[in-house]
Amino acid sequence: MDRPALAASARSANARSAPDRLLAVLAAFDHTHPALSLSDISRRAGLTLSTAHRLVAALTDWGALERDGSGTYHVGLRLWEVAALAPRGLALRQVALPYLEDLYEATHENVQLAVRDGHEVVYTEWLSGRSAVGVHIRVGARWPLHVTGVGLVLLAHGVPELQEAYCARPLTSYTAHTITDPVRLRRMLAEVRRTGVAVSSRQVTDDALSVAAPVRGPDGAVTAAVSVVVPHAHAQVPVLAPAVRLAARGISRALGWQPQGRQD
Repeated sequence: MDRPALAASARSANARSAPDRLLAVLAAFDHTHPALSLSDISRRAGLTLSTAHRLVAALTDWGALERDGSGTYHVGLRLWEVAALAPRGLALRQVALPYLEDLYEATHENVQLAVRDGHEVVYTEWLSGRSAVGVHIRVGARWPLHVTGVGLVLLAHGVPELQEAYCARPLTSYTAHTITDPVRLRRMLAEVRRTGVAVSSRQVTDDALSVAAPVRGPDGAVTAAVSVVVPHAHAQVPVLAPAVRLAARGISRALGWQPQGRQD
């Protein structure tokens, strides 16, 4: 990069507010980049090396980042402590875990808990089952709402404005079975609301099927979703659906939900 370009890059970085630059450093880390050198952070955050150095030092002093013996940086435990306070993160996981474990013992299949973040589903817990399926989920992983059982539940129980905005955007396809027709997606969302469960069949990989149900908060609003993921070839939806519903209702009650007639 020549000097004029470097100067322009520096001016652009300096134009960003201090909080924006600090958040850019943290955003440089993700599941595919869990460990970064200072130069990696500088490049991925779009910051000059000197600015990145100053911000990384401050974050390391506070505990948001940790530096190992080779000079590589990782996300620090202080962020984990803060994340534990999030009602839709580790706090939700702590309440839900006994019911997720019961669901696993009843099915011995892959069990997951997820929440919505914008147009994506974010997984807050995953218990790996005995069945081998192509979908490999990590805590913190994200998928578009329309391709997973938990995502369909969260979209189906979202406000109408969310559903309309989502159906108006391009629907990413992962397999030949992925729903890409907004008319079909709307029909599926209506069916999820009617039955209280969502079934996502071979939408992410050709061998997996998920059955999901809504988790409600104290006010009755759907705040999360729980599901099992099984091999499509051996899936028994009529058997799995009641078990998933029961787990979802148990988590909902533990969160303070009081059913007023049939809501899910």
